[in-house]
Amino acid sequence: MTAAALKPQPPRKTEPAAPAEEVLYAARRAIYPQSVHGRLRTTKWVLLAITLGIYYFLPFVRWDRGPDAPNQAVLIDFPTRRFYFFFIEIWPQEFYYLAGLLILAALILFLMNAVAGRVWCGYLCPQTVWTDLFLAVERLIEGDRREHMLADAGPWTLEKVAHKTLKHSVWLLLAWWTGGAWVLYFADAPSLVWDLATFQAPTVAYASIAVLTFTTYTLAGHMREQVCTYMCPWPRIQAALTDEYALNVTYLYDRGEPRGSVKKAAVARAAGEKAGDCIDCNQCVNVCPTGVDIRHGMQLECIQCGLCIDACNNVMDKISRPRGLIAYESEKNLEARAAGLPPVRRIVRPRTVLYTALIALVGGIMIYSLADRSTEGLAAIHDRNPVFVRLSDGALRNAYTVRLINKKLEPRRFVLTLDGLPDARIAVVGTESGPEGDVLTVGPDQTLEARVLVTHAGKLDAGASIPVFFRIRDLTSGETAIAKDHFIGP
Repeated sequence: MTAAALKPQPPRKTEPAAPAEEVLYAARRAIYPQSVHGRLRTTKWVLLAITLGIYYFLPFVRWDRGPDAPNQAVLIDFPTRRFYFFFIEIWPQEFYYLAGLLILAALILFLMNAVAGRVWCGYLCPQTVWTDLFLAVERLIEGDRREHMLADAGPWTLEKVAHKTLKHSVWLLLAWWTGGAWVLYFADAPSLVWDLATFQAPTVAYASIAVLTFTTYTLAGHMREQVCTYMCPWPRIQAALTDEYALNVTYLYDRGEPRGSVKKAAVARAAGEKAGDCIDCNQCVNVCPTGVDIRHGMQLECIQCGLCIDACNNVMDKISRPRGLIAYESEKNLEARAAGLPPVRRIVRPRTVLYTALIALVGGIMIYSLADRSTEGLAAIHDRNPVFVRLSDGALRNAYTVRLINKKLEPRRFVLTLDGLPDARIAVVGTESGPEGDVLTVGPDQTLEARVLVTHAGKLDAGASIPVFFRIRDLTSGETAIAKDHFIGP
């Protein structure tokens, strides 16, 4: 080696490394959920069958409302602006019932979250229900997790093409049925089915089915867990509503760690050393529809479906260890276990009591309002121009447009009278007059608009505006309705 080689060399100048590109979202990896059997999986199948059965077949349930009313049990009738739900009929001006239903739904969701976290997401959310259905079709055609992964990793063969074609065809059929069932809620279902089949249905029906077919096929077949992770706001909202007593799918660290094989755990226990029940089989990860490893703690992607509980319980049965290594547990009980204290379940606490009380209050108000609501209505609008007319005999006349509402499914006869202005004469243009006043006949489940003239011959103060009350009374039942307006003078 020469002396020049031994001489220290100055450090070489290097270009600074380019900064790594920041990645906001991880690239999507394919998730192949494995099938599992257990109590929670059976519960999900039962709820899936109930919810989808209601959704697909409810439009065909009949309900007799009389000869002049639709006989579909649940119907959103846009032409007549009515919503029918079995024995309940909602008119446009009763929109507050829809607001009440939305408030009830929100409160029930809050209560479910306070009791068991995202249990709605795991069992009843439409995205979860339809994804479960699409996954069942996928397993039936392409096999379970292992077979599906091997097929996707292998070359394209005639069998693989046939399986893919069949799967996507069934998915599209289910998505089309989903869109078709939705439009049946807006028209008589049997008639609309025939019109759709004979290409006589309205264009909007075909367009709605096409949009819902596309969205169902895309969301349930291809996006799946991406909807729950990125599109749905509820995972982020519920984090602000939960507390330390809410039950969530939880891995019991104190019991599961340290992990090891069955043989190593047996040797450690025989030597009096601590050994966890988790054998690192990854079954809890394999069955998760969002690919979550619950052993890493609570995560945004976890929908609390509990399938990892069934998978872990099945493994515990095989290795003769107690069930419940993964279970619905609260953060408070995890702290109690770490401190050696007995577990405490507090389902009834101020938060759940408040939600329950609000649900009962809103529900009670709606039930009372439905039971006590009138079957008739009245509205009056004063003419704007002219506000009043001076007749040849000196009397003053005001004109009004009065609208009568009949919510019963039978024609009704109402007598119209006026209160609040003594000695005033009331006349309804184009109607008959009876001994009690002007009589108006309103058809079943209809409204009637009438022109009403009110004449007063007495003396009024300058600029007078006297409150008057129009009153209708059913000549058969005696039921009444009142509308307030003003009689205006010069």
